[in-house]
Amino acid sequence: MSTKCRNGRIRPSPSPGLKWISALMLVCALAGCGGHAKNVLIPVADSAPNATKVDMLVATTRSRSTIQGEMFTGERALAPAFADITVSIPPANVRKIGEVAWPRRLPSNPATDFATLKADEITRDDAKKWLSASVRKSHDRSVLVFIHGFNNRFEDSVYRFAQIVKDSGVHSAPVLVTWPSRGSLLAYGYDRESTNYTRNALETLFQYLAKDPEVKEVSILAHSMGNWLALEALRQMAIRNGRLPAKFENVMLASPDVDVDVFRQQIVDMGKQHPKFTLFVSRDDRALAVSRRVWGDVARLGAIDPEQAPFKKELADSQITVIDLTKVKAGDSLNHGKFADSPEVVQLIGARISNGQTLTDSKVGLGDKILAATTSTAAAAGSAAGLILAAPVAVVDADTRDNYAGQVSGLTGPVGTPPKASECTAAGRSKESCRQ
Repeated sequence: MSTKCRNGRIRPSPSPGLKWISALMLVCALAGCGGHAKNVLIPVADSAPNATKVDMLVATTRSRSTIQGEMFTGERALAPAFADITVSIPPANVRKIGEVAWPRRLPSNPATDFATLKADEITRDDAKKWLSASVRKSHDRSVLVFIHGFNNRFEDSVYRFAQIVKDSGVHSAPVLVTWPSRGSLLAYGYDRESTNYTRNALETLFQYLAKDPEVKEVSILAHSMGNWLALEALRQMAIRNGRLPAKFENVMLASPDVDVDVFRQQIVDMGKQHPKFTLFVSRDDRALAVSRRVWGDVARLGAIDPEQAPFKKELADSQITVIDLTKVKAGDSLNHGKFADSPEVVQLIGARISNGQTLTDSKVGLGDKILAATTSTAAAAGSAAGLILAAPVAVVDADTRDNYAGQVSGLTGPVGTPPKASECTAAGRSKESCRQ
């Protein structure tokens, strides 16, 4: 392939492969710059007397990290692991309700930032002891299980859950379930399969809470793709046991990235005795608009109009409470995290849990937003085509760079290491195109 210069001379243009390698080198050279501090789970001294401490139990199917302060990666582990983590939240005069005050540099300053005070991996038996002790401190012997959504690193889910616990005012024992998300909009397919990978582990946790006589009440809060995981684990449990336990009182579905037709069947499979469902919807949720295109143009549960047929009657028949957040101003440009960003909504969640009475914080770069907004290219997410679309912005935008570099490694291996011929041809490419 060639191009004509202004002087009329013909010169060869760089091959697509060379352009790709050049872009990779530039992106990877700049990947560490900008954005908030990473690997924030290195404990610091408790030096802010007016700060609030949130102690949580973490159950995860993520692989352990060798990087200090990261703890767990976005890859999948062979068996669940557990951690006891304490997060310090700065005083109200330096942080808005709904906001995670990420440290700009390390070590974190508890007077102004979210800071990790304790981050210990523990055994399954120690996790049971933690749960027992924490439940006894709750006035109603309750547990709140939070399941994060798509595009979350481990530390994102920890700090976001700490913010929800603090701002909602709940007094339940907080349990974070974090599944293997790579923390990038470009990894949609991988994240989706990771929820399926975690389904049995979450059901095992639910079964344990159901049988624990000390636990009197269980509430579940799920966001985005985490709703698929929560609903599938509840469905499995109901089928296995014949019904869901009465102590599972509240299930809050925030911006659920779930096919409405599949949700109908999930509710049926759970049987007549199911928890009180509260559904948070927003018709301007751009992330769910992209998801709808990816999944065959079928409505996503979190973006329906609850006043329109057939949804209005179906929701009423299933006794599902709906809270429409369409007019609520979001803290993120995708309008996908309103449930945690809005002070009124996050406090309503606390009221729902505590009195029986409505998230994602992962870094989203400009390039990711462009990819999400361009719905005609949504099917390319997680593929080389998606990376090519985001490449120009990755050079100048720090958060896109961070997400982009991780996806490059996922698709091509470490920089400078081309894919093996067998992997290339298995993907449907000819040997000749693989060599190129």
